[in-house]
Amino acid sequence: MHYFTFAEKDTTIYQKSGSLNAGLDEVLEIQKTVSDAGDAINVSRILIKFDLAEISSSIVDGTITNPSYYLNLFDAKSSNLDISQSIYAYPISQSWTMGQGHTYDNPITEEGCSWNFRQGLTDGTLWSSAVSASGGTWFSGSGFEASHSISHKTVDIRMNVTDIVNQWLSGSISNDGFMVKRSGSVGNLDSNADEGNTKLFGDLSFFSSDTHTKYPPTLETVWDDSSWNSGSLSPLTMTNLEDMTIYMKGLRAEYKESSRVKFRLVGRERFPEASYSTTPANLSVKYLPSGSSFYSILDAETEEVIVPYGSGSKLSCDSTGNYFMLDLNGYQPERYYRLEFRVRSGSGVDELDQYFNEGFTFKVSQ
Repeated sequence: MHYFTFAEKDTTIYQKSGSLNAGLDEVLEIQKTVSDAGDAINVSRILIKFDLAEISSSIVDGTITNPSYYLNLFDAKSSNLDISQSIYAYPISQSWTMGQGHTYDNPITEEGCSWNFRQGLTDGTLWSSAVSASGGTWFSGSGFEASHSISHKTVDIRMNVTDIVNQWLSGSISNDGFMVKRSGSVGNLDSNADEGNTKLFGDLSFFSSDTHTKYPPTLETVWDDSSWNSGSLSPLTMTNLEDMTIYMKGLRAEYKESSRVKFRLVGRERFPEASYSTTPANLSVKYLPSGSSFYSILDAETEEVIVPYGSGSKLSCDSTGNYFMLDLNGYQPERYYRLEFRVRSGSGVDELDQYFNEGFTFKVSQ
């Protein structure tokens, strides 16, 4: 299962404008500017927080087991990217207020978090004891860091943040959200780090939770929810699998975004052999290979992969046939999605790896 949580709050903090709040900007930015003389370096960092209450309760009641977590950020026309670089995520170590400012406000909005202040200029609560050593504070070290490598052609980010989320869920530290940035120190004082040296890495831009597009940041929770109890059903034989087709039973054109849906599918040989059985061969349900049959979900318009093939998208089976569960709370409403399937069978020289795209689409509505 892949479950998506939207951000509770997010913003960008800018070193150059120490008290500027950008809480309502539609874009989150990781920037770096260097003066011609190389003596003035200014960066920006992303702050983003997700509410983990529903995930936590689902772990306690056994709905979610042994999950992994991914931070998804969607590209908003990043520019001039270096051939290779890395960005990092850390758990923020202090609370902060998102604010209602924009980078283009004139005069600038100073209420809400900024490079210098956690709550705003009027409150006056600094991130650290000195304005010169500001820019947010975070935990670091083993279990408190996630990273993602970027090339000049890379766009969207899917960063594994499992260790950090587990720290929050265990109660080891409070959940004050992620700090997403290049390597560097509080106050941007380390000239040996990517933020503090004079090398230009380009400007990274991602859609924020205030975007008017369908690409807000999400926290993706992934776990294996598959179960297998085929009852008296028979498996598809290797001969069947070599030339088979897949169809779906009861697929509706539209589902509510609050729905939890059981999708059923059937794999069968393309040309069943004639027999004298009272049940036509093309109506006899057989099951696909256990543990190696998967589904994937794509945006039907953009072809963007929403749910990739993997441990969180294994097919299940009961006495009626193959199926998978999908929680649509977290999918963008008024969008069309397409289902595809992958079936691996056999081994060695006899291994088959087949993909099925039969145009199975559905709409998520409000």
